[in-house]
Amino acid sequence: MPIRRLPPETVNRIAAGEVVERPASAIKEIVENSLDAGALQVDIQADDGGLSRILVVDDGGGMSRDELALALERHATSKLSPNAAGDFDLMHIGTLGFRGEALPSIGSVARLTLTARERGSGEAYSLTVEGGAMGEPRPAAFAGAHGARVEVRDLFFATPARLKFMKSARAESMAIAEEVKRQAMAHEATGFSLDLDGRRVLRLPPERPGPEGRLKRLSAILGADFEDNALLIDQQRDGVELTGYAGLPTYSRGNAGHQYLFVNDRPVRDRLLQGALRAAYADFLARDRHPTAALFVTLDPELVDVNVHPAKAEVRFRDPALVRGLIVGALRHALAGAGHRAATTVATAALSGFRPQTMASARGFSAWTGGGWAPQTAQTLPGVEEISARFERDDFAPTEPMRGPTAEVIDLTDYPLGAARAQVHETYIVAQTRDGVVIVDQHAAHERLVYERMKAEMDRGGVTRQALLLPEVVDLDPAEAERVAERADELAALGLIIEPFGPGAILVRETPALLGETDAAGLIRDIADDLAENGAPLALGERLQAVCSTMACHGSVRAGRRLTAAEMNALLREMEATPHSGQCNHGRPTYVELKLADIEKLFGRR
Repeated sequence: MPIRRLPPETVNRIAAGEVVERPASAIKEIVENSLDAGALQVDIQADDGGLSRILVVDDGGGMSRDELALALERHATSKLSPNAAGDFDLMHIGTLGFRGEALPSIGSVARLTLTARERGSGEAYSLTVEGGAMGEPRPAAFAGAHGARVEVRDLFFATPARLKFMKSARAESMAIAEEVKRQAMAHEATGFSLDLDGRRVLRLPPERPGPEGRLKRLSAILGADFEDNALLIDQQRDGVELTGYAGLPTYSRGNAGHQYLFVNDRPVRDRLLQGALRAAYADFLARDRHPTAALFVTLDPELVDVNVHPAKAEVRFRDPALVRGLIVGALRHALAGAGHRAATTVATAALSGFRPQTMASARGFSAWTGGGWAPQTAQTLPGVEEISARFERDDFAPTEPMRGPTAEVIDLTDYPLGAARAQVHETYIVAQTRDGVVIVDQHAAHERLVYERMKAEMDRGGVTRQALLLPEVVDLDPAEAERVAERADELAALGLIIEPFGPGAILVRETPALLGETDAAGLIRDIADDLAENGAPLALGERLQAVCSTMACHGSVRAGRRLTAAEMNALLREMEATPHSGQCNHGRPTYVELKLADIEKLFGRR
């Protein structure tokens, strides 16, 4: 079979298959061009899921007449400049785009019209490409003082087979909205608007650069609840900076769709970063719950390779362990600083369950005129005589003395979780705060406290190990065995002693005593899978946490046990002093706080 040189049109269509997978991909590339051009406002329109029409208008620097044709040639870009030796350095990329493939790839499979006015110029010009056939620049109207206007019609008309693989217009529109949101999160100083089929679905004004403006932008996209339940992340290590916001464990979701990761303001989908995020929350959430977070990694471009995939959605770090360690450490530090705090959405959900009720006599107004309503004593409701709530008047002192020379008295209602007032159904503690009511699940709360004590003891004394009578050899793929062996020191700290045993095998000598009789081979294989998927051996840590959690569950105060006032107040004070006590070992809240203002609204007092 002879070797042939492909024509430029075919080359462009092949490239378009990698760069422009769907309408959202085309919008991503065009918006990145706008941002690289310094745009402060980007307006996007899409019809029929972006397949019939896409329009992106910006107020960036624009282009001259001669640059229009260059912009539509493959591998022509303004974002790479040669150094003194005439070489182009691909390790110092400071822009979102740099390959020079997007516009020619789109133009090869669609009808594309590019209109621009250069900053400081009085003339605007337009150029059209249809299926790779380029026209000539000609004068055109442009509303702005400078910027660019990219219109794409009939996407993939030149490659009809690709249309068969598109999803519904609704699904493509959702993908477009998601892509625009990601770009808007990373560039809070730029305003964005999005219209789908003539309907405005997104309008984001420019925000002030910095943490406050970024939080406003994130809240506008993720919802107002995110601002109330987000923890500020701001850490640095060895030239790598991590900023952003992460949600409280009780503000978790059922899938990972609300995890947004950025590297040098570039939205990425990176398994290393996702694995680090999961590892940081592994101690607080069940496996079927996922944290909400928007994390921004900033580092020298030389320390990260963005030229991994044509879509630029994947990156490769020079020191991945440094980045992963920074993410895990920063998130755990922020979560520890949250103390006993729980998500505000817990109280909102509780309040939404209340419904105003009115009680009326069956005899109505005539009963009142006849002398009032008589109590109905003939009927006894089941359960009325059972104990459902109790309190100890003598022990419920609202204050306690301070020991010391000043002998000052503290009002317990001034504490964050207040003063215990009652125990309901021998399961829930009702406490009064200065401005509301707190309801505590005594079993879930004490379970978390016991669990945190066990973890602290384990950290101080190390994980006790048990030697296998006969060391077990576990056969793996050679690459998997090498990955596991490289983590031998990390696994030893968790009580698992291993060593390489020839190519493609691992020898297990000792396992954590907490696990009892365990399937060593299955554990090693799970660790190998975690290393391949997440870059971290999560399986062992999660198993140890599961054992500690089970032990804590059995060693904690059970539901149904009556507590004295002193015991209830002691539990509240310990919760306030213990990090992560706002959620149980499975990520569920341990308490609900109802503000007095919200309670008054339920009764129409506000």
